[in-house]
Amino acid sequence: MAMQKELRILYYAAFREATGLSEETIRSAARTAADLYREISHMYGIPYELSTLTVALNDQVVPWSSPLGDGDTVVFLAPFAGG
Repeated sequence: MAMQKELRILYYAAFREATGLSEETIRSAARTAADLYREISHMYGIPYELSTLTVALNDQVVPWSSPLGDGDTVVFLAPFAGG
């Protein structure tokens, strides 16, 4: 059985709208940031494709393949509208 980690997830902009939350702490067996996004997007029905998003782990933008550790803070960043 995969080890569960406690992860703090911060939600901004479109993610806050989709989840109705500004943050939450969950227990997850997700190994990577991508695994966690798949879990969260399934849970809340978030429609964004992984390739259109950016992820930050402990205040650093990281690749989706980055491993998660117990106590990490994760932020999913939706595409920015610019002009």
